[in-house]
Amino acid sequence: MEELFEQLVDEFVGRPGVTPPGSTGRFGSHALKVDGSIFAMLVRGALVLKLPRDRVTGLVATGEGGPFDAGRGRPMKEWVTVHGADPDAWRLLTQEAYRFVGAR
Repeated sequence: MEELFEQLVDEFVGRPGVTPPGSTGRFGSHALKVDGSIFAMLVRGALVLKLPRDRVTGLVATGEGGPFDAGRGRPMKEWVTVHGADPDAWRLLTQEAYRFVGAR
C-alpha cells in the first residue's frame, strides 16, 4: 500500500498547489495537500480521501470504501477509506479528491 501511495505522490506533486508528505512537521505531515488542505493520506495502510459527503456515502454503499474514523469514535462525513489496492481506482478517486479540495 505504501508503494501505491508513493506512486500517487509522484503523480500529484507536480500539480498546482500540491505539497508532498513530509513538507511540514504539523498534523498531516504524511498527507498530500493542495493549498494547505489535505486531500489524500495513507492511514494504517489504507488510502483515505476527502470527498463530498454524498460521494462518500455512495462509495460506502457500494463497498468500494468504508467510513473513516480519526480515532474520535465517529465517522467523518467527508472522508472515506478506500477498499482494495487497484492503482487505477486509487488514481481516479485521488483525482476527485484533489479537485474537490482544490476548489474550496
